[in-house]
Amino acid sequence: MIYLQLFWSFLQIGLFSVGGGYAAMPLIQAQTVQLHGWLTMNEFTDLVTIAEMTPGPIAVNSATFVGIRIAGLPGALVATLGCIFPSLFIVSLLAFIYYRYKNLSILQSVLASLRPAVVALIASAGLSILIQVAFGGAEMAIVNVNWVGLVLFAAAFAALRGLKWNPILVMVLCGVGNLLVGLVLQTIG
Repeated sequence: MIYLQLFWSFLQIGLFSVGGGYAAMPLIQAQTVQLHGWLTMNEFTDLVTIAEMTPGPIAVNSATFVGIRIAGLPGALVATLGCIFPSLFIVSLLAFIYYRYKNLSILQSVLASLRPAVVALIASAGLSILIQVAFGGAEMAIVNVNWVGLVLFAAAFAALRGLKWNPILVMVLCGVGNLLVGLVLQTIG
């Protein structure tokens, strides 16, 4: 019975947590703390910390953690499967529909009209990151410009787009570069 409860609880979380892992947190809390009492509030805060620290989606990490805590390894597998099943089903259904009807002109028209929107969303996210790097959340004025951040941003962009460097290498080099500049500026100032 506990396996069915774990599966059903995390199936609901996987199905209704639209908006990412942080949107799932209230649902996970409602299921694990309030409805079933599997965790105390202190244990839930520990769960959030562990789920954020470990690689992977927060909801899946939470499902695995709760499942293993409640019913061992089989519980972890059941809870994790419940959490990913809605996404797996929906994506499989959409892939089936796409491959079945990909040659229809109306589907191609819909996909073609979505491309500019996707590009705009990505550009918007990139611009938001650039503004955060350039001004660090401060007012947008020339005195608030983070010149080190802008130089690192430009260098990273050139390394990724122009030189086709590995993104992980670029991130590590930017982190080391920012650390070194910070240490030099701290020593000087």
